[in-house]
Amino acid sequence: MSGTHPRRHRLAATAGAAALLALAGCSSSGSSSEAQAGFIAGKGGIDTAEVSVRNTAPDISGAGLDGGDLKLSDYRGKVVVLNIWGSWCGPCRAEAKNLQEVYQAHQADGVQFLGINTRDTDPANAVRFEQEKGITFPSIYDPAGTEILKFPKGTLNPSAIPTTIVVDRQGRLAARSLHPLSTEDLEAMLKPVLAEQQ
Repeated sequence: MSGTHPRRHRLAATAGAAALLALAGCSSSGSSSEAQAGFIAGKGGIDTAEVSVRNTAPDISGAGLDGGDLKLSDYRGKVVVLNIWGSWCGPCRAEAKNLQEVYQAHQADGVQFLGINTRDTDPANAVRFEQEKGITFPSIYDPAGTEILKFPKGTLNPSAIPTTIVVDRQGRLAARSLHPLSTEDLEAMLKPVLAEQQ
């Protein structure tokens, strides 16, 4: 009896992740219907949360595409840019060079980028994507979307692919975009959080 429960939970989590991602698929559009939860919808489809209403980010963790172990909480004290992506996703391909450009520009400012690769059944596809796009920041390999499901509903949670989330130095969800980002839009998300006092 006890042996069936973990399997049942894994199947439920996988089904839930598939349902979540199927809603938006690889979408370059999304809506911000959660403003009543304390979010402020800004231009370009970027939602932000004031410091007083920010939710703590879940402790995302897993094996990295490079083979090492990665954990979001290891970057506490830095501003973290989380990007949920897949090698199969056209909008993810469109924004990849922009993410890398902003990552390189802000590494010395205490900013860490962390990807969550999802729905790639073979990690070799994701690794090839990173090589082709020149991506040098790490990514967690999360093919079933179990790490994505750790984000509580009603927060600045991912609900499309790609999704980009800015996590503040205290590990709280500060900003989110459900669209592929230009360098300008990503800078607009990142700089206000980076400017906050520690």
